[in-house]
Amino acid sequence: MIRKLLIGLSVSIALLFGTVSTFAADGFGIGVALSGAQIKASGTETEGGETNSGKADNFLPIGSVFAEYTKGLFTIGIDYIPFDADISDATKTRTDTETSVTSTATTTSTARTQSAQAEITDHTTAYIEIGSTAYVKAGLVQVTVNTQESLGTGSAYGNIDLDGTLLGVGLKGDWGDNLFYKLEGTYTDYDTLNLTSTVARTGVTTNNKISADLDVTQVKLGLGYRF
Repeated sequence: MIRKLLIGLSVSIALLFGTVSTFAADGFGIGVALSGAQIKASGTETEGGETNSGKADNFLPIGSVFAEYTKGLFTIGIDYIPFDADISDATKTRTDTETSVTSTATTTSTARTQSAQAEITDHTTAYIEIGSTAYVKAGLVQVTVNTQESLGTGSAYGNIDLDGTLLGVGLKGDWGDNLFYKLEGTYTDYDTLNLTSTVARTGVTTNNKISADLDVTQVKLGLGYRF
C-alpha cells in the first residue's frame, strides 16, 4: 500500500514539477491540513497458556494544525492532531464459554462477553522536509493509545504513549502572496505496544498480556499562511 502511494505521488511530482509555482520563500508558516488516514493494527492477547490473535483497521478523515520554519531547501515543523481516532472501524466483540466441574461433580458453564476497542489521541509529529517544490519528509511521532475494553474476565488495561517514525514525499507551492499549499503522502510505523492487565482472571495467576503493532498511511492536503 505505502509503496504504491509513494510511487504515485512521485509520478505526480515529476509531472507537475514544471507547472506549479516554486516554493522558495524563507520564514515562518502556520496552517491546517486534512488527511485521509488508513489505520492498521495486529496483535495478540495471552491469557494463562492461551493466546488469541486479531487484526483491526479503519479509514477516516483526520484534521490537523501545523507550524513550521523554512530556510532555503530545509523546513522544520510540528504537526498536531487535536482529535481522537478509533483504531478499529467497529468494536471487537466475542463470547467465551467456559465449562468446569463443581465439587458435586455437576458440570457448569459460564459465558463471558469480551468487547475491545482502542483510540489514538494527542498525535504529535516533529518533522523535517528537504526540497522546495518537491520534497522528502521524515519525522518523529508520539501518540497516546487509550484502551476501551469491557471484559467478562474482569481484566483491564491502561493507556500507553507510543513513539513512531514517519517517512513521506510531497509537493508544495505558493498560492497568492502569502498562502501556500502542500500535498503529501506519508507512512508512520509505531513502536510495538505492550500492555499487561491490571487484574488477573479468577483462577489464573498470570495477568493477561497484549502485544500489538500499529501503522498509519496518510494522504494529506494542507493550506498555510507564511509570515
